[in-house]
Amino acid sequence: MNLKQFIFNPDAKGSLEIHDPNFTENFRNEEEAKDSMQADCSDLAKYQDILLAHESHGLLLIFQGMDGAGKDAAIKHVMSSADPQGCSVRMFKVPSKEERKHDYLWTAAKAIPARGQIGIFNRSYYEHVIADRVHREKLDEQKLPADAKGKDIWKKRYRHINNFEQYLADEGIVILKFFINISKETQREKLLERINRADKKWKFSMDDVEDREHWEEYQKIYAEVFKQTGTKTAPWHIIPANNRWFARATVAAIIVDKLKSLHAKYPAPSEEQKEELAKAEKTLKK
Repeated sequence: MNLKQFIFNPDAKGSLEIHDPNFTENFRNEEEAKDSMQADCSDLAKYQDILLAHESHGLLLIFQGMDGAGKDAAIKHVMSSADPQGCSVRMFKVPSKEERKHDYLWTAAKAIPARGQIGIFNRSYYEHVIADRVHREKLDEQKLPADAKGKDIWKKRYRHINNFEQYLADEGIVILKFFINISKETQREKLLERINRADKKWKFSMDDVEDREHWEEYQKIYAEVFKQTGTKTAPWHIIPANNRWFARATVAAIIVDKLKSLHAKYPAPSEEQKEELAKAEKTLKK
């Protein structure tokens, strides 16, 4: 799979409309995609262990998308073979009273994975340049000083985010950002599915339906966010997701490719470790 084709190009003209949510590469059916994902999930477990052994890099996975896009399912399926001892998941929901008293990056900063670990953000601090922009009342809830809510607020926040992500990269935390891209019609089908399936009803929220009225606004804002925060350090990956089996296979392939690029082999022991291992082996054999 050509993984570079999913990276959003901030310099290209156009909007999210040029990214086809129906795209399925050269997979002929769901079974082929599942086979690909399962192979990658096996490799993910292997390279996650190697990441832990080196402890020089951490990996942060950020998932964004419209309601019903399949973020939860993508995380569940792709990370199914990962060692839970080396993973952490943070869901970014409505900010708590305590969180509203802090800067908008405070919650994320506390949840950044350690080196050797994989951190997963289901939604993220990007809600503060997306949802906060669609629903301006969210800014009022944060009780920001007047000069922090001026006309340049979004430009400032883009700068904050880019600097934050560059800082993390400088400290060995690698970031992969995924936008799970579905069409408005597919979203409608998925929301109806939540209403009609017993195992999905608990996920339904009327807020999701009401947010559909802002669909075009969200698409426009997402495109701007990608242009302003899609950097060489932390590019955005636009994942076609009308066929969820393809989205999962693609996300798995991208994660494994990144893990492998960090460390393909276990670290070689130092001379001191070799001596210690030899001494331990001798003792145990006695």
